[in-house]
Amino acid sequence: MTLNDALLAAHANGDGAELVRLYTQAADQADGVDAECFFLTHAYVFALELGLPEAGILNMRLVAHDRVHPLTFKKDVPNAH
Repeated sequence: MTLNDALLAAHANGDGAELVRLYTQAADQADGVDAECFFLTHAYVFALELGLPEAGILNMRLVAHDRVHPLTFKKDVPNAH
């Protein structure tokens, strides 16, 4: 299965954790900073939505390319919902 097919399947299945993994993989394989950051942004948004620890690493990768501001992530903060 190609990376694109895997991404489509993960979207169809609503598998957010897999989308984080696959978009990060796509960023790692991207040809150029703009493409890398495009995929990192997708991975980052899904990681934030799911509260995954990968969000911190993805944030720092995007910070390194001046795409976002650094965020501070706190553990054990009650959900505001």
